Order: sequence, then C-alpha cells, then structure tokens
Amino acid sequence: MKYIHSLTRILRTGFVKTLLPLTFVLGGCTTLGPDYQEPEISWLKDWSTELYDKVPSTEQVQETSLSTWWHLFSDPILNKLIQEAQVENHSLQIAGLRILESRAVLGVAGSASYPQVQQVSGALAHVNSQKHGGIAVNRDQSLTSFQSSFDLGWEIDFWGRFQRGIESADAAFMTSISNQHDAQVLLTAQVVDLYYAYRTTQLRIEIAEQNASIQKRSFDISQKQYESGQESELDLHQAKTQYLATLSTIPGLHISLNKTANALSVLLGRVPGDIPVLEDRIESLPEVKAHMLQAIPANLLLRRPDVRAALWKVAAQSAQIGIAKADLYPSISLFGSIGWSENSLGASPDVVTQSIGPMFKWNVFDYGRLKNNVLVQDTRLQQLITQYQLQALQAAREVEDAAITIIKTGEQKEILSQSVASAERALGLANTRYKEGYAGFQRVLDAQRAKFAQEDRERLNQSAHISAVISLYKSLGGGWANISAENLLKPSVKETMMQRVDWEDKLDQSLPVVSEPLINEVNKHE
Repeated sequence: MKYIHSLTRILRTGFVKTLLPLTFVLGGCTTLGPDYQEPEISWLKDWSTELYDKVPSTEQVQETSLSTWWHLFSDPILNKLIQEAQVENHSLQIAGLRILESRAVLGVAGSASYPQVQQVSGALAHVNSQKHGGIAVNRDQSLTSFQSSFDLGWEIDFWGRFQRGIESADAAFMTSISNQHDAQVLLTAQVVDLYYAYRTTQLRIEIAEQNASIQKRSFDISQKQYESGQESELDLHQAKTQYLATLSTIPGLHISLNKTANALSVLLGRVPGDIPVLEDRIESLPEVKAHMLQAIPANLLLRRPDVRAALWKVAAQSAQIGIAKADLYPSISLFGSIGWSENSLGASPDVVTQSIGPMFKWNVFDYGRLKNNVLVQDTRLQQLITQYQLQALQAAREVEDAAITIIKTGEQKEILSQSVASAERALGLANTRYKEGYAGFQRVLDAQRAKFAQEDRERLNQSAHISAVISLYKSLGGGWANISAENLLKPSVKETMMQRVDWEDKLDQSLPVVSEPLINEVNKHE
C-alpha cells in the first residue's frame, strides 16, 4: 500500500507542477498544412449534353431509381442473378474487406492522440553464489531481487501531426466505401451486359438455325433437280455453299455463348459452367427507351462512386502535407516513469524512483530531406486533384458516348426493321418467281442470304442498343446501394475471421450512409 500512496503523491505533485506551465504553451498549438478544400470543376455548371432535346421525356422518369435501374428490363431472371452476384461476387467481397481494413487503420491513427507509451515492465532474478578453496572462508550466498516500473510517454500534438493523420485515415476510410459502391456499379453493369449478350447470342443461333433449315431445303430441292437433269451443277454447288456457310457460323456462336456463360459464372462466384436459369429461351430482346436523358442533372456526374473516391483521395493527401510540415518542427513530449526495486539482502534498502518532465526532439540538420518531403506531398496532392478533374471529364464523355449510341441505335432499329420485312418479302417473291420459271435459282439464293444478314444485323443492333442503355446507367454511377456492416461479408467469411482474431463487435459496426437519389432528385445545390 505504501507504494500506491507514493504513486498517488507523485502524480498529484510532480505531474501538476510540470503540466501547469505547459497549459500556456499548449494553448498555442496549431495545425500545420492546408485545410481541405474541394477542387472545382469549372466546366460543370455550363455543361449539358446536346442530346437532351432529342429524347422525349416520360412519366417513367419519376419512378426510375439509379440504385435499381435494371428493373426497367422487367426480367425476373436478371433480378435473381444480380441478387446472387451481390452476395457471392469475390471482387465485391474484397472491396468489403478493404472497408474493414481502412477502418482498422483509422483506429490506429486515432490512438496516436493518446499517450503513445504506456508500458509496465518487471523482472525477478535469483542469484546463488558458492565459494570454495583459497584463503577465504567457504561461504554460500544467494540473492533474490525484484524490480518493476511504469513508463508513460505522450507526444503532444503541438503541430497537428496526429490530427492530420486522423483526417487522412478518415478520408481513406471514406474512399474505401466509395470504392465498394463503385464495385457494385461495375458488377451490376457487367452482369446485365453479359446476361443480354448471352440472350443475344441465343437469338442469333436461332436465326442461323432457321436460315440453315431454309437453305437446306433449297439445297435438297436443287440436288433432286440436278439429279433429274432440270438444273445445272452450278446451281447445286451454289445452294450447297450457302447452306454450309450459314451452318458454319453456328459453332462459333456456341463458342461465344459458352464463354459468356463462363464469364457470368465467375461474377456469380460459381465454377465456370452452365447456369440453369439461362436454359429457358426468350422470344426477343426487351425494348428499352432512352427516356431518362431529359432528367439528368450535370451534378449527377459528381455523385458517381469512382468520382467520389477520387475526391476522397484528394482529401486524404491534403492532410499528408500537414504531417510532412510537422516534421520540420520539434516534437514536444511529456514523459513520466515510476520504478520500484528491492532485494533479499537485509542491509539493502528498497528503492522507489520517479521521474517526470517534458522533452523535445528536433531534426535540425536534415539536409533538405524534410523540406523536400513537403514538396513531394504537395505534388502528389496536385496529381490527385488533376486525376479527380480527369475523372469528371471521363464521366461526361461516357455519358455522351452512351447517349449518342442509344439515340443512333434507336434510329437504326426502325431502318433494320423495315429492311428485314423487305428481305422476307423479297425471299417470298423470289421463291414464287423461281417456281413459276420467271427467275433463276440465283435470285432465291441472294434473297435467302439477304434475309439472314438483315435478321442478324437487327439482333446485333438491338444488343448494341441495350448495351448503350447499360453504359449510360453505368456512366451515371447507377447500380449501388448502401450496405449494412452485417451484410458486408458472407457469414462463412465472417465466422472464419472471428475464429482467427478477436474482432469484438467491429465486424458489425455501422457504416456511413450515402444518399441514393432518384435521377430527378439529385442534390442540385451542392
């Protein structure tokens, strides 16, 4: 108990006497480095795509949410695949783990605001000495000693080094959340794109098989007529060539179909192979209108997760300048130590030692290392600002590219639809005239070839139109939603991590919530 009373007395007197004069000094603490300011996008306030007035607005815009934009396709199978991908996708899980990592790093940075050294140490030693022979009296000696100490060291955040470190780590944490949202955007777009690429290939295979069947019948007829002497060998081989050429396209389409299914399987966290829900065929690709362009505000570009992530990187780097500047000045610390030692020799006293006071360290001669590090950090900041501005420009370009593709593929659709109808009519007329003897067999082959080509082009154009709609929503940063900490990782992964390390409740701590606006309800005054 006497040591506890001694410790109390020391803390009451020594610390108070030392800290009292420091209170006036600490009142002058400052935070070095620039305070974060959001970079401006000078062109954004005047930017608007020239395509807005080319697309009619509809009431459906009011119901369109960027976070679930794929519902416009009204495809339950697609909805199911996206739900599965959001749970099983490995890239999304990695993005979630990086959120946990950055939060732990933020916790490390926050701990620097408290005493950096809080150390209890102790030692116990037993020494046995035996003397034999010589003129001295033989005697055995033994000694048991014990010592312990408590050391405390606290570097005062006089120049804001630790505060800037917390700011940087907090911005990095928010960057990881934005990156996870961006991973959702990319995943959603990839799943929808691959899904409709698969459906398009299915329809192209059906078209090829149907046309091969028609051409096979023509080939069979020409073969019979050749054998009966009614047609030339040239007609026979032309019919055969066209039939085999169409037939040869089908294996290539099946290769593409299987590769697309394998790519989709990986996104779903499955072993590459067949996806049972895709076995059901569809009759046609969905019709999706580009009605949303009228309601896109320019500010929506800055809400893209990848653009926000670039902005958070700027904030994190801005704080690094203050950390680098703090190294130019002395670090001021308060230290204290209490020790106690005793041994088994009755003639030796027990010893209690205590020390307390301020100290400082200062790298006076750094030969430009610290000053140049400040320049390094400032250059990195400007790089990230430029990268952020470039990211915004890329976002605007992607919107423009997707929008013009939507509009022009829509125009092509009408033309190709008429072209297919005309090709079907031409084939019917060619068959009739051939049967009546008014036209040669070559006219029939030409009409069959034109019909096959136009039908395939029509499907490819529909696919390009859908892909452009997907690209537009992706360019707007659609397809992400806030995710709770409980759903950030799969339960099996969470359980494995808990078995390795004591995470306490950190795996379930809530995450910051970012607004998920409708297209027409973006914060227009930000």
